[in-house]
Amino acid sequence: MSFQPILLPLLTLVLLTCLGWVYLYILRLSEISRKSIAPQELQDRARSQELLTESANPSNNLKNLFEMPVLFYVAVLLSMVLLIQDTLLVQLAWGYVLLRFVHSAVHCTYNRVMHRFIAYATSCLFLLFMWVRLASYILTH
Repeated sequence: MSFQPILLPLLTLVLLTCLGWVYLYILRLSEISRKSIAPQELQDRARSQELLTESANPSNNLKNLFEMPVLFYVAVLLSMVLLIQDTLLVQLAWGYVLLRFVHSAVHCTYNRVMHRFIAYATSCLFLLFMWVRLASYILTH
């Protein structure tokens, strides 16, 4: 198999997801320990959300990384199946991933909603343009 440039942004987004997971669990385990929360107290989701307020943003961010990025992963895999890897598609993929890093950084740190929203909305535009590129290829070939 030859080098596939479109795979680098995909792997980078997987890395972001793994980093988000590790960050969440470092914060969450620390919070559980510091607050002396018994694990059984966390069996109910609503109760967990009440107790684990300090790690809520990283938790929500990790959930976000399994929402719109699913369409990114499908787009990348479809581009590989259809052998579409032009410069534009790779640049759009990198733009999407870099904006997801910005979104996660904001979400997991100071969490200014408008800053987070701008990163999110712009990343969605990059994703939309990836799908437009793929659709135009599919419909014209």
